[in-house]
Amino acid sequence: MLADVKVSAIQMVSGEDPEQNLARAEYWVTEAASQGAQIIALPEYFPMLNRDERAKFALAEHFGSGMMQDRLAQLAQKLGIWLVAGSLPLKGKQADKVTNTSLVFDPSGAVAARYDKIHLFDFQKGDECYQESASIEAGQQPVCFDTPWARVGLGICYDLRFPELFRGLDDVDLLVIPAAFTVPTGRSHWELLLRARAVENQCYLMAPAQGGQHDSGRVTWGHSMIVDPWGEILGQQDLGEGIVTGTLSKQRFDEVRRQLPAWLHRRL
Repeated sequence: MLADVKVSAIQMVSGEDPEQNLARAEYWVTEAASQGAQIIALPEYFPMLNRDERAKFALAEHFGSGMMQDRLAQLAQKLGIWLVAGSLPLKGKQADKVTNTSLVFDPSGAVAARYDKIHLFDFQKGDECYQESASIEAGQQPVCFDTPWARVGLGICYDLRFPELFRGLDDVDLLVIPAAFTVPTGRSHWELLLRARAVENQCYLMAPAQGGQHDSGRVTWGHSMIVDPWGEILGQQDLGEGIVTGTLSKQRFDEVRRQLPAWLHRRL
C-alpha cells in the first residue's frame, strides 16, 4: 500500500425498477463520499434484481454507451471518487447472453477498469434454483487497477469460491468483491470465504452486498463487510440498506506482511 485511504461498501436491497435502484445507489454513494470515502463500491446487480431473468436483457447496455454508465461516470466525477460500480448487465458477444460486469470509474469519470464475472453460479436446493450459465457470458481475464493509495483486484460474488483467481492478480492491497449471496450459502460460507481470501492474500477486502427481501421474492444474505489482512472484520452491516466504512491502514498492511511474510514463502 502507498498510503492510508478511507473506503465504503454500499449495501442495497435492489428491486425491479432500475431508475429507483440507480437513484438509491446515487444517494448512498453520495452519503459515503460525504463521510470521506475515496474508494466506494456498490453491490452485484445494484440496478435491478428481477424475478424475470430475461429482464436484464432489456436493461443491458453496450459497453461505453448508455444511461447507467453515463450517470455512474457523472457521479464519480461530481464527487471526485473512485467508484466500483458493483455489477450491471452489458450486451455480450452472443445475442442470447449478457455479461455480469463490474465497471470502475475514476475521479474524472473515465472507466479505469472492466471486469466480467468469470465463475458462473449454478445452484439447486429445493425450490431455490439459479443457473447463471444459461444467460451469462463468462469473463476470461482477472482484472486489477491502480489508485493513488492501493492496487485493487476485482471479483464478483461466486468468484469468491475460487482462490486461484485472486492469486492470479499477483500482489494487490485490496480486493473488492460485490455480491448478492443467497441465504443458504451466505449463512454457511460468506464470512468464512471473505476472511480466508483476505488472510491468504494478506490484503484488505471489501465486500458490498445485496441484503434483504427483494420485490422478486428473493432474499439475499447481506452482511457487507470490510476485512483487514489478518482476517479481522473492521465493519459489517447485517441486513437492509446502508454503508460500511473503514480506513485501510498502510501501517497495518505492512505490519502483517512483515510479521508473517507468507506472501514471500510461496513455492507453487
